[in-house]
Amino acid sequence: MCAATGAKQARPSPDWSQPWNAAFATAGAAVCAACARGVPLPQALTQQVGAAGPRFVPQGELPEGMAYEQFIFETGAVPTREGLHDFFNGLVWQRFPATKRLLNRLQAAQIAQAGVGQVRGPVRDAITLFDENAVLLQAPDEIWDALIAREWTRLFVDLRPLWAQTRLVAFGHALLEKLVLPYKSITGHVYRAPVPTELGDDLAAWDHWLAARLTATELATKPFTPLPVLGVPGWWPANQQPAFYNDDTVFRPPRIATAHLT
Repeated sequence: MCAATGAKQARPSPDWSQPWNAAFATAGAAVCAACARGVPLPQALTQQVGAAGPRFVPQGELPEGMAYEQFIFETGAVPTREGLHDFFNGLVWQRFPATKRLLNRLQAAQIAQAGVGQVRGPVRDAITLFDENAVLLQAPDEIWDALIAREWTRLFVDLRPLWAQTRLVAFGHALLEKLVLPYKSITGHVYRAPVPTELGDDLAAWDHWLAARLTATELATKPFTPLPVLGVPGWWPANQQPAFYNDDTVFRPPRIATAHLT
């Protein structure tokens, strides 16, 4: 078991062989190994991330009453609890440092503008959704068209051969945490801007591309579309059977707007 998940709580360890963990497997295994030697999670993450990312500090260093995002912006340090959620947050910082910094700057700007209230507002809500649950997708146009239309049978059955030309990366750390114990209805939010095919599988290039294009204005529009991630070919053995996708409690049809007569 990975010590980073909190030995006292006997939580499960990530399975680094799973496709959704591929982008984080090397760093994640290294952090787990350090924690198993007794290194605290914040220190293990700092050692792994290195100069490319922030420092990770114990949660107790966050002053009472100070917003988490504001603390990161002002100090360059990320308050970190022992546990899977903050463990995966650190791994995403390691893989996508430019994008994580941008999201933090956007959060800090919103806090400076509107303060910290009980209601976050549309921009902060969207930033949080991106940070926690976003999925990045590089795929042929046919895949995108079926995904946006929520034509699940077409997407996953009819177009199944095209998934060999597709790259999908889970960005959200809460999404990665859920996938430690997979269940059918886990749903990510795909960012609706296709990752350019010319970037190939260079995730550092993905990071720079993403950090250069995300804006508060765009995020306020909630540019996401849902994806039940265990429907992705190769991500879950049960989805080899077409009947897997007949469950409309998971693979929900698109909403149809209805007109109201007056």
